[in-house]
Amino acid sequence: MKLAICPGSFDPVTNGHLDIIKRSACLVDKLIVAAFINPTKHYMFTTEERLDMLRETTRNIPNVEVDAFDGLLNEYCAEKNCHLLIRGLRAFSDFEYEFQRALMIKQIDPTLETAFFMTDSRYSYLSSTGVRELAHFNGDITRMVPEYVQEMIRKKLDSMKK
Repeated sequence: MKLAICPGSFDPVTNGHLDIIKRSACLVDKLIVAAFINPTKHYMFTTEERLDMLRETTRNIPNVEVDAFDGLLNEYCAEKNCHLLIRGLRAFSDFEYEFQRALMIKQIDPTLETAFFMTDSRYSYLSSTGVRELAHFNGDITRMVPEYVQEMIRKKLDSMKK
């Protein structure tokens, strides 16, 4: 069985993330979309909320499994018996960063391969940080995230104002 892991923070999941997930899922038997739990990072959404958004937005992709992990990515991959990572790229600056990460993980575990997917040009400007900032100032995020995620963002922002 061809298995791959697509790790990320997904805070929140964007249309750019979903583009990478859909396209890479076509190439493997099973794709695990894994939300990283980093205790040093401040997230807008809890782990459960991020997983909920991922499950809802990928529910029509039958070979996608949603999970969360903390700790080292190579250890998570070993636990899942996976040797292929999927990483999305928006711009050349992403490539430099992801290339360094891929080389580092290859040093840690030579059995791990990283496949890079260029996002559709419609999403090359898109980032979770940008979506959060735009939403915070009541900007239009309708073309950036699925409707379910828009609702989750609005609810979260409303609860933060109270």
